[in-house]
Amino acid sequence: MDYVSALLPPVVMAALFIAVIRVIVKTQGGTNKAKEDEAVDAALARAEGPRRASAEPDA
Repeated sequence: MDYVSALLPPVVMAALFIAVIRVIVKTQGGTNKAKEDEAVDAALARAEGPRRASAEPDA
């Protein structure tokens, strides 16, 4: 019976790891990819906005 208690934690961790990988793979691409790309583009635009304004010389 000791072998069951020794093997149970690695088996549970392997199953959870496989589940996490499956979720990551399923959420990549498709309609979610377009939403993620738009969110990243918007965040980059917000981050670069003040930088561009300070980089422009006063004329």
